[in-house]
Amino acid sequence: MQKLQNSTLIVFSSLILLLVAVKNAVLAQENYTGNNFVILKSGSSEQEIIEAAAHVTPSARQLAWQRLETTAFVHFGLNTFYNQEWGRGTEDPARFNPTLLNTDQWAKEISDACFKMLIMTCKHHDGFCLWPSKFTNHTVASSPWMNGKGDLVKQISESCRKYKLKFGVYLSPWDRHEPSYGNSTVYNQYFLNQLAELLTNYGTVDEVWFDGACGEGPNGRKQVYDWESYYALIRKLQPNAVIAVMGPDVRWVGTESGYGREMEWSVVPFEQSNQEKIATESQQTILEKGFIPSGDMVEQDLGSRQKIKNAKNLIWYPSEVDVSIRPGWFWHESENSTVKSPEKLLDIYFSSVGRNSLLLLNIPPDSLGLINDADIRSLKAWKNALQSILKVNLATGSTINSRDKTLNINTLTDLNDNTSWNPAGMEPFSFELNLKSAADFDVLLLQENISIGQRIEHFILEAWIENDWKKVTEGTTVGYKRLLRFPSVHTNKVRLIIDQSRLAPALAEFGLYRQLPVVIAKPASASFRNLWK
Repeated sequence: MQKLQNSTLIVFSSLILLLVAVKNAVLAQENYTGNNFVILKSGSSEQEIIEAAAHVTPSARQLAWQRLETTAFVHFGLNTFYNQEWGRGTEDPARFNPTLLNTDQWAKEISDACFKMLIMTCKHHDGFCLWPSKFTNHTVASSPWMNGKGDLVKQISESCRKYKLKFGVYLSPWDRHEPSYGNSTVYNQYFLNQLAELLTNYGTVDEVWFDGACGEGPNGRKQVYDWESYYALIRKLQPNAVIAVMGPDVRWVGTESGYGREMEWSVVPFEQSNQEKIATESQQTILEKGFIPSGDMVEQDLGSRQKIKNAKNLIWYPSEVDVSIRPGWFWHESENSTVKSPEKLLDIYFSSVGRNSLLLLNIPPDSLGLINDADIRSLKAWKNALQSILKVNLATGSTINSRDKTLNINTLTDLNDNTSWNPAGMEPFSFELNLKSAADFDVLLLQENISIGQRIEHFILEAWIENDWKKVTEGTTVGYKRLLRFPSVHTNKVRLIIDQSRLAPALAEFGLYRQLPVVIAKPASASFRNLWK
């Protein structure tokens, strides 16, 4: 067993390095509205590659996903009742009996905290299914919960619709209970059967989340996953769902710390499996081939000029940052006192969403079937602090000075990432803002119109202080959103300089904000869980 666990951990930790090709059956069904990938001509110059990278844009599903900004993971199952993180597949379904389970409470608290989607762990590595699957008896139907008549996936999908949350599913490819695991052909069909159940019985599914956990089956053989068929089934049954992170639409950031890269490019190199045929095959034929990531996808730099200068293909492959609000992914009573603080969650937001990534925060219900009071208090204080910071954009109403006389401050402060400043000419690109009045601020927000592309490579913010321009902060990539914090500045005039860009930038939003202290509400006199009895 120890050997199995060790081999599994090795595979799991390397999942990004081993991302499988975006297979032909998937690519043939992609409906790109943008230029999601570029096949570079042989002999392209470095400048031609840079310009090509500037024109790569997200697919419609990727753009919609990025705009969510924050989504929630919900880990819940037999592990919750066994006080463990990874089950062995031998756990007794009779232990699953959440006496106060209320998925409306989950959805309401997650929605109130301003998350836009809930992803449910429908089956973890132990193989226990939170819906009454027809293909195994290791499900909620074998538990005492609701006398074996319950369907937790149905309940949570309905609660998501009630509270206007998008709904996603996690289905572990690794199954430590299923006897056919390791008999690749048989198990792959078993997995497809279960995947089809989730994709056809619960309404719209907006995201399918896979990890790469893989081990030996009871027959001592390693399972070979048929990712090509998995992806094709998803595209057929839920064509608008993004597939993450062992998938073609979204990549894992590389850690579970909650912190993304300081320089995060959504455009990264991909290698094509039959590169020598590119010159003779049509684009449609190439679309029906697979792409695999080039190099180490957990490096700190994935898409700079240095990284793409020898690329043969480029693809839009955005980053997701996953982290749990607790030390573990499943609820443990001993961790009630170690829930991440609102200040920590705020720092994570700035370091994930604020670094051109999407934040996926895990919020695990307890063994009663409710999100714990400690988690709720932290989430509420975090949400209130974030909303307070971003409530007033001090740049709104400024007068603007720029070589580009068509630039209007409303373009940069209208909260619309489809409207953007697209200056003509050569870098550096810059503008000055005269604020309505002198103000204190310590947060900069920038957004690119990524439907046009990700282009900004370096920028500087300056403030007029003591009759001179002083550098306040600087950064490299912007992408969908960039948030930078710095020591408080008091001024009535600022200047943004974009001194390196792949093409003329498409700057959609500019914001100056003031951080405020985090206020944590006192616990209510009555426990939150009492409200849901």
